[in-house]
Amino acid sequence: MSLWDSLARPRVMGVLNVTPDSFSDGGRWTTPETAIDHGTALVDVGADLVDVGGESTRPGATRPVEGEELARVIPVISALAGSGVAVSVDTMRSSVARAAVGAGAVVVNDVSGGLADPAMLDTVAELGVGYVAMHWRAHSDEMQQHAVYDGPGGVVSVVIDELAARRDAALAAGILGDRLVLDPGLGFAKTADHNWELVAHLDRFEELGQPILVGASRKAFLGRLLADEAGPRAVDLREHAHVALLTLLAERRVWGLRVHDVRACWDALKVAARFAEARRTGSGRPDLKEGR
Repeated sequence: MSLWDSLARPRVMGVLNVTPDSFSDGGRWTTPETAIDHGTALVDVGADLVDVGGESTRPGATRPVEGEELARVIPVISALAGSGVAVSVDTMRSSVARAAVGAGAVVVNDVSGGLADPAMLDTVAELGVGYVAMHWRAHSDEMQQHAVYDGPGGVVSVVIDELAARRDAALAAGILGDRLVLDPGLGFAKTADHNWELVAHLDRFEELGQPILVGASRKAFLGRLLADEAGPRAVDLREHAHVALLTLLAERRVWGLRVHDVRACWDALKVAARFAEARRTGSGRPDLKEGR
């Protein structure tokens, strides 16, 4: 199965952060050996694509130098791709994207949508691989200062307009239209209310004419929803809420879901598909094994 084939369900992108400071799994997979093992485990439970990142983009994070990012991700990408795993590289640097594709990555997942590195779009076009352009306004150490959406239509319309500009820039650079995916950027320069508005109106993003990737996994807006007197729910205790959200997102015809817990994601997709089938026909069992 190609990542770009038409499927009846979203692709499952498993998160593999090879970082010491990512908000959810930072520090867990910091050696090539542990990272490779975890990437293999994600595929074993159903990931269609493993997203390898060497730079934390949690709020307040500072950037690693280029050499450090390369040292984190290239051995992992090389090993996973060499064993037949479809790999994306989560990077904002064109130099890292180029090295990652050379090591076997087939998608560049750029949370800045080409804004952080002016050479990124031309580089991806030259390489001929898939590209995910996320909605982004600033680096992690200042992004929440930019969480203001006063334009007509509020956050949904403004994010769509800004993503449309990134789409146009990517296509103008020569990135293949059938391999260009857009991401509304939940949690990036967004308040919790902004995130809920975006997930509630994902159908609007079909206006952009490109596949959509959604990454809600374990993010702060879920932690705030589940808060008690002690504060927001801890990161590793947000998965049940995320699964509940996934059952709703499964009906939104998105191209992909970026998740930490691949098995839980598949459980949600199977429940959503079986429910939808029963509602339509009252019988039959949908087959979600394609791509497993």
